[in-house]
Formats: sequence, C-alpha cells, structure tokens
Amino acid sequence: MEPNEVKNYDGQQKKKYAIGVMIIIAGILLLLDKTGFLPFEIQHIIISWPMFLIAIGVISFFSSESRTPGSILIAIGGIFLISRIFEMSFNVMHLTWPLILIAIGVVILIRRSPGNSWTMPTARTTSQGLDDGFIHEENIFSGGKQRVINQVFRGGHINCIFGGAEVDLTQATLGEGVNELEVNTIFGGVTLIVPADWKVQMKMTSIMGGFSDKRSYIKENPDPSRMLIIKGSTIFGGGEIKSY
Repeated sequence: MEPNEVKNYDGQQKKKYAIGVMIIIAGILLLLDKTGFLPFEIQHIIISWPMFLIAIGVISFFSSESRTPGSILIAIGGIFLISRIFEMSFNVMHLTWPLILIAIGVVILIRRSPGNSWTMPTARTTSQGLDDGFIHEENIFSGGKQRVINQVFRGGHINCIFGGAEVDLTQATLGEGVNELEVNTIFGGVTLIVPADWKVQMKMTSIMGGFSDKRSYIKENPDPSRMLIIKGSTIFGGGEIKSY
C-alpha cells in the first residue's frame, strides 16, 4: 500500500473498532436494564444524554486525527454528568458554561503549534496564501471567510467549534496526487467553494449532522490523478461543498 492508503486504512480500522466497542457496551447495558440487573442508581447515570455525549466524544476521539472535537464533547458530557453522580450544595448547571470555556481553553493551549492560527470572536474576510500549500484554520466561538489566491492547495485542517468557516478555493490549483483536508465541526459549519472540475472524495463521520457535496455541475477532471479527500467529523453541525 501507498503511505496515504495505509494511513486511511488505519483510520478506518480505528473508527470501526471504536464504534463496534461502543455498540457492544450499549447492548450489554440495555440487556442488563431490561433484565433488571442494572440498579437505578447506576441506570440514571449510564443511560442518560450526558453519557451519550461522552460516547460520541470517545468515538470521535479515537476515529479522527484531530482530538479536539472528541475532547470537548467528553468534557461537556462529563460536566453535565457531575450532578447525576454527586450531591452538590449548589446547582452545578450554573457552572456549565464557565467549565466548558475552561475545557476549550485547555484544549487550545495543548493543541497550539506555530503553524496554527487561532481566531478571535469576530467575523473576518481575507485573501491570502497558504503555508506550503496547507490551510490551518481554527474557529472557536468565531467565524471567518478566506479566499485563497493563486496557490497550490495540498490540504490541511479546519476545526470549527461553535463557529463557522467559508473557504474559497476557486482560484487555487489542486496539488498533484492525493491531498487530504481534515474538517471537524461541533455546533458549527464549514463551506468549501472549489472549482467544478476538482475530483473530491468525502470520508466524513456525521453524528446529528451532515456534510454534503452540493455542486450542481461537475466538470470532467483533466488530470484524474489529482484528488482532494475530505475527512473528519461533523457533530451537531454540518458542512457543504459548492462551486460557482
């Protein structure tokens, strides 16, 4: 196998194992519940919507190259699960948003690298080049529009958490061979505008969301060896591919 094929195969295997294990665990818990072997004290904790968020986060964490979406979902589910496990002298729901913001901030500090560009909570429109042909976009509680001018596009990553991004690639050239763009959204959205003759393949995992190719017209690619693979996850969010 080629290196990219091996990488994709490993990612698919991780996702398959994560989903399979979670389904088996869910089946065992439901079986115990239906047969009366699951005490109520445990039932209202395990069979609950916060645990559902944690399960989605675990699947995303192990099936995606980016750990940010999964980490945040696990943190959110864990926060809401606290009040079900412990008796508090105060309403833990009042702490939800401060704790979520702290969790997001910690993830940002852990993930930050010199190549990443973190956005402030404001809308923006830019026309710019890429870092060696790769895009690195992180929108958290923010949104932005970016237009790539006269560049060779090779992929990169876009993460939107409670935010959105629009990237216009109509004036860019797709790099030779297979190019990978990882897109992850949580309560957010991504719009990619690409030339009509680009060969695009999607390998997205969607949970309570979706990512679709909405190009009304697709031209025949003059160089079929050039391909853009869009992979990642949309969780309570969405994304779309368009062309003019």
